[in-house]
Amino acid sequence: MSATPDGSAKTVADIWVDPRCPWAWITSRWMLEVERVRPLETRFRLMSLSVLNEDREIPEKYRQGQIDGWACVRVCTAAQHRHGSAVLRPLYEAMGRLIHHERAGLGRDMIAAALAEAGLPAELVTAGDDDGWDERLRIEHHEGMDPVGSEVGTPVIHVPGPDGRPLAFFGPVLTPGPRGEAAGRLWDAVLAVASTDGFFELKRGRDRDPIFD
Repeated sequence: MSATPDGSAKTVADIWVDPRCPWAWITSRWMLEVERVRPLETRFRLMSLSVLNEDREIPEKYRQGQIDGWACVRVCTAAQHRHGSAVLRPLYEAMGRLIHHERAGLGRDMIAAALAEAGLPAELVTAGDDDGWDERLRIEHHEGMDPVGSEVGTPVIHVPGPDGRPLAFFGPVLTPGPRGEAAGRLWDAVLAVASTDGFFELKRGRDRDPIFD
């Protein structure tokens, strides 16, 4: 745990994201809102929908994204390796805004713009075509995903459990993300169910598309 300015304990939560997932983007915005009202520090980690789905049958409308999605996560992997894990947060923030708000796509121009916005070297864009980064990517992907099983996607969150071992769970999937104290109350509830031994699932059908605000 880290500490707040007054010295009290702060919970550190790791969230595994793929920049191209709109649901993970919304959940990550909610967690940053929770940081304002609860003693929470969010650390961004990397998973890949392209890794997750590479041996699965996927709908035709997602096939191109499966191919194009490799570049983003390879560049994120290279950026972390060369410049430290802290760079993933601003790089993900830049990619997420460009992809989901600006509709900039997943290509080289978007990645170059995100690198510039995050203050990272422009030459990192070449990592998008380099499958030599895939082994590192897979290791980080599995660190996040293996504890929650193979039937989920992103976001995945890990938080310290009461016995010191991490609590790992998929979600929450929500739209739009609540603000202010409502964000904090949802966080409290998520921690309550995640820390309940034997609790596995709470779900209902989605009746709306992602809402980006």
